[in-house]
Amino acid sequence: MTVQLMTDGGADIPESLREAINVVEVPLYLNFNDEQYQTGVTIDLKTFRKKMKESEELPRSSAPSPNDFYVAYKAVDPNMPIVMLSLSKGLSVTYENAVLAKDMLLEEEPDRKIEVINTKTASCGIALLLDEAKSKLDEGYDYKQLVSHLRKRTENISTLFVLKTLENLVRGGRLDKVKGTIAKTLNIKLLMKASQEGKIEVAEKVRGDKKSIRRFVDQIGEYTGNFDGKIISMTHFDAEDRAKKVLGEIKAKYPFKDSYLTEMGPLIATYAGEGGMVIAFFND
Repeated sequence: MTVQLMTDGGADIPESLREAINVVEVPLYLNFNDEQYQTGVTIDLKTFRKKMKESEELPRSSAPSPNDFYVAYKAVDPNMPIVMLSLSKGLSVTYENAVLAKDMLLEEEPDRKIEVINTKTASCGIALLLDEAKSKLDEGYDYKQLVSHLRKRTENISTLFVLKTLENLVRGGRLDKVKGTIAKTLNIKLLMKASQEGKIEVAEKVRGDKKSIRRFVDQIGEYTGNFDGKIISMTHFDAEDRAKKVLGEIKAKYPFKDSYLTEMGPLIATYAGEGGMVIAFFND
């Protein structure tokens, strides 16, 4: 490829896509009590799931440092332009650290070409943008054309979540324990979305798992009516059969050109909880 694509631990990339684009991933940090891990490097998903079930507290995540990004940039051939697709600025300091590292390296090597893009999404949303980048590079886009295109695409990507349980939101302090108990008693499920600024917000509250899934599928049609050439990207946390079933319902209802399905990495899974799912697609 004529451009080196990069991302961070906030992205969840299907193996087939990762191999096709040779993407460089800068891992984030995950802390279980006094133990620190680098996602995808010193802890895999199987170990993460096991530790999540064993631990009374949720792990704490932290962004890659500016030096982590600097080292990753430095390792790329100086003649190869870099496009770094960062986890949403609205969710983490990852974007700011990636920009700091870019500035550090450009002070030393001012002829380098490095662009850091705030994707305003996470998980499978970043995977969708990576797929878009591959497609445009295959069409012959140069570095400047690719950057311009991806910046526009971040403005019309829809990222939607459905949670099967609110337990992790309560454990992580993102939902009051009393409210969480009431929601559990009433069988309330949350439908969430990424805002225009890339922050996660509650879109709807639905009673019952079946109704929440039905609404999860139905709302896609409220964001797009044109599916020509579009791909849907989906992730799940430890719920492959459930995710395959829902993705099948989506594809039966909407004529997406293709789809990706993979498991969430630790960052999103920590808050989504078991059975949580995320979808991303380009809206109209």
